[in-house]
Amino acid sequence: MKRLVICFAILISVSVLWAQPTKKYAMVIHGGAGVMDQKNMTSEMQNEFIAVLNQVLQVGDSVLAHGGTCMDAVEQSIMVMEDSPLFNAGKGAVFTHDGIVELDASVMEGKSLKAGAIAAVRDIKNPIRVARAVMEKSEHVMLSGLGASQFAKEQGFEPVDNSYFYTEKRFQSLQELLKKEREATINDKHGTVGCVALDMFGNIAAGTSTGGMTNKKYGRIGDSPIIGAGTYANNETGGFSCTGHGEYYIRLGFSRDISALMEYKKITITEACQEEIRKLTDMGGTGGVIGLDKKGNIAMEFNTSGMFRGYINSNGEKQVAIFK
Repeated sequence: MKRLVICFAILISVSVLWAQPTKKYAMVIHGGAGVMDQKNMTSEMQNEFIAVLNQVLQVGDSVLAHGGTCMDAVEQSIMVMEDSPLFNAGKGAVFTHDGIVELDASVMEGKSLKAGAIAAVRDIKNPIRVARAVMEKSEHVMLSGLGASQFAKEQGFEPVDNSYFYTEKRFQSLQELLKKEREATINDKHGTVGCVALDMFGNIAAGTSTGGMTNKKYGRIGDSPIIGAGTYANNETGGFSCTGHGEYYIRLGFSRDISALMEYKKITITEACQEEIRKLTDMGGTGGVIGLDKKGNIAMEFNTSGMFRGYINSNGEKQVAIFK
């Protein structure tokens, strides 16, 4: 009887240890990629971006270090960037041809492959939160426009007037485009934000949020809310968030293709991201991608002169960068 009790106690101890988290976690973020001129971006401007990127990493690290989920880390980290006027997401989003702001966002978690997305919404302060709600509280993957706003209200999210998103810098960018009929600058075109996180339980989640492209027309929707294009996560391979010229990312099925390269070619996450960026370049597209795999390995690849980016992990490693 005594031996049975001892054996039972050992089994319980092993089970408890087996259920414990690994204590290993990692997170990678981006705030957009594009043609940046280091000479024209003052040190003061660079410091502003770096300060927010550091804040984002601190928020995500706090969630993960205290045993929070990868989805919590992704949501809370992206919210910081959505609330900042520096990035093309939420408060700092760009204007459409009609002078309004339309927002897109998506999330995916790699354990169950569940996903949620919203597109072309005009009155949601933090689109990433509603994208998560679509994933967790509806039977759908993507909701758009008025339907997405109605769903948000039913879930208790308070709407904001479209004027909340107004920033003079973005408005002037639209005016210049309308007047000069030229291409948008980095902050106008590639300021999308994203986050990928690996939590202590070995689960991966990814999220992306954007205001799209300055001067967009006809209800244009890019890659950011499209699962497999701008966002993808799978525990068996990794999680990815993209930024760039969305039409190319959609045509390539960009983020899902990276996962497939890792799965079928058995290559590393960095190799897979680099290969996909080469495809993007060959097609004439520009942009970047961040990712991390199930072991916490980080990838931050882009074919432009810069990408706002950073990462942090449980080993205490941390990096924030803008240019190559």
